[in-house]
Amino acid sequence: MSVAIIGAGVGGLTAALSLHAAGQSDILLLEATREIRDVGVGINLPPHAVRELTELGLGDALDKVGVPTKELSYYDPKGQLIWAEPRGLDAGYKWPQYSIHRGTLQRLLVDAVRDRLGPSAIRIAQRVNNVGTTDNKAVIAATDLTEDRAISYTADVAICADGIRSPSRDSLYGAVTPLASNGWVMYRGVTKSGPFLSGRSMVIIGDETQRVVVYPIADGVINWLLVRPKDTARGETELGNWNLPVSTSVIAEFVKDYRFDWLDVHGLVSASSESYEYPMADIDPLPRWVFGRCALLGDAAHAMYPFGSNGASQAIIDARVLAYELATAANPDDALRGYETQRRETASGVQLANRRQAGDVMARVSALARSGAHGDAKAELQDVERRYKQLAGFDVDALNTRKSWSVSSVSR
Repeated sequence: MSVAIIGAGVGGLTAALSLHAAGQSDILLLEATREIRDVGVGINLPPHAVRELTELGLGDALDKVGVPTKELSYYDPKGQLIWAEPRGLDAGYKWPQYSIHRGTLQRLLVDAVRDRLGPSAIRIAQRVNNVGTTDNKAVIAATDLTEDRAISYTADVAICADGIRSPSRDSLYGAVTPLASNGWVMYRGVTKSGPFLSGRSMVIIGDETQRVVVYPIADGVINWLLVRPKDTARGETELGNWNLPVSTSVIAEFVKDYRFDWLDVHGLVSASSESYEYPMADIDPLPRWVFGRCALLGDAAHAMYPFGSNGASQAIIDARVLAYELATAANPDDALRGYETQRRETASGVQLANRRQAGDVMARVSALARSGAHGDAKAELQDVERRYKQLAGFDVDALNTRKSWSVSSVSR
């Protein structure tokens, strides 16, 4: 069976590795960029994502480049602790939780794909414009940007993993999928700095008007992000673009009062050499992911607000389930239906849960904290986290006992 994967991001690369591990050999990735570079800042990989990458043989590599998260702690804007919980191995999972630079993770996956599938498995500068199905074959129309010419590809299955502004998804739906925004902006950066708290801590500081998240992603490197309502005086900004530069001094002013004896957030932000802004965007849950022999995956299927550390994680799980179905179902059509049945409702639920976390959840927690009811705020956060883990697939007992999606010696 031949498979074409559109997009060499985390989801597409994991799909390629999963298909190869399941016995598929005819796999081609089409990437629009002319060069795969280390871009972005930090990313979190909770245990349900780490399990899948470990089962693909990447556990040791992750351990060398990632920081195993020890705990997650919530603080109010004055730096007073509301609640902390252990994470990863410290929480009883069989797999760690890692914080890592997104570019480092992508490079790890790219290297693994080229090593296992061959150096020509990823074809760069291939901008896909349209996908469809003809005679039980996926047909892909693209532009070769290097040679500036039209080119087409056919495969038994096409996996559309080309991001939040997915051209392949829009061609399948026949219209541009609108991006939804809650009017908030995320500011992000990394700073060379010494450790804070345990040295492996992830902290969330703030309330419903502004939140800061800080965690290490390598020795001496701290990732930070700030979310707050958009400054309307700055005008319109591009939705769906993660790499819009912004002045660090502007962001530092937002956190001028966030100076605690355990972490100087203002100093951390001020010392960052580069900063980026990302207008918060997602898409509404889609009614279908499969069109003939074409299937959506990752952000193309379920782009979500970056709360809960689950955007990349859900794409990784998509990839593993789809590869499993393609390897074990009677035919590709049954496989794609099985994939959509297993994943669409769950991922849609995570999308909506992330919207709630961005809004009413923190409003309730913050109101309790301001009134001095930190115990009630803690209980609220505990309940939200418990339900979110169950929804997103990383309840500790369920994850530790769930069957594997690995497939051995299966081919089609």
